[in-house]
Amino acid sequence: MSEMGGDKSADGMSLLERLERGPVICAEGYLFEFERRGYLQAGAFVPEVVLEHPDLVAQLHREFAHAGSDVIEAFTYYAHREKLRLIGKEHLLEEMNRQALTIAKTVAAETGGLFAGDICNTNVFTGDDASRRNVRAMFEEQVGWAVEAGVDFVIGETFSWGEEALIALDVIKQAGQTAVITLAIHQEPTTREGWSPEEACARLEAAGADVVGLNCIRGPRTLMPLLGAIRERVKGHVAALPVPYRTDDDQPSFQSLRDPAYPDAPGGRPFPTALDPFTCNRYEIGDFAREAYDLGVRYLGVCCGAGPQHIQAMAEALGRTPPASRYTADMSKHAFLGTDPSLKKENQEYVKVL
Repeated sequence: MSEMGGDKSADGMSLLERLERGPVICAEGYLFEFERRGYLQAGAFVPEVVLEHPDLVAQLHREFAHAGSDVIEAFTYYAHREKLRLIGKEHLLEEMNRQALTIAKTVAAETGGLFAGDICNTNVFTGDDASRRNVRAMFEEQVGWAVEAGVDFVIGETFSWGEEALIALDVIKQAGQTAVITLAIHQEPTTREGWSPEEACARLEAAGADVVGLNCIRGPRTLMPLLGAIRERVKGHVAALPVPYRTDDDQPSFQSLRDPAYPDAPGGRPFPTALDPFTCNRYEIGDFAREAYDLGVRYLGVCCGAGPQHIQAMAEALGRTPPASRYTADMSKHAFLGTDPSLKKENQEYVKVL
């Protein structure tokens, strides 16, 4: 590792050591959260907020850590050359990546969290030699900056092409880093090449990935059925980071969701700016965490659409008491719905009309 960082968090344990001890929670979803807050444009989805409002990025890192995230993931998702080219700002590529890494490293040091670098789907991979070279070059520059920043490990995420994930993995391992690689499975339960999720994860594990699994695209209900086969097929650690939306068998991805109450959603579909009615509550995320943990999944999180309440619910479902648990709901003290003996009994009558 560089002099700027190391492979262990403030508690002295690496990612793999933490996973051997118990579950690790990684909060994702920064793109959607900043879009909701009015600091990032849906469509382009370029994390310009890293440069324009670094204080807000640091604060969201802190909020996720407060809620129970063990990982402070640099907000470099979609901070790659192709995305910046689309908005005419390639000249900001290095500055954006280095700034995001600096912010995450600072908060990781504050909170004792693991400091993670991040690379993701490039949207230009097509399986030919030219695209292979192109994406490798994009990964190499981003991973290079992450290594210089002293990350504890690197996440490669949201790959719908298994081969693109393998290229990302190779770049990460060539840089001497621990690698978490997660695939994005759309409506068809295969990668773009036609590999099953378990086959793709087995290939990634055989190529040296330290953690393999799935993230994004599918909600808890439609991600869960894919995890069992992965857990049976691979020997190492498995990751699961669904989106917090109520996908189902007929609409297994959040892009495929349709809202009959609002058929005129932009583009004819709720994704990405009219998904509110489909949002999972914190109890659904807690149920997912318990079920995935019982299945043998140890690297857990929530992806696009996640709020701190989802991360807190996941942490508490796994038996944790993060700082946010100080404020966990206690309805026994509610003026009208509560059961505390000190409450006025006549208030209970209002329950009938609530």
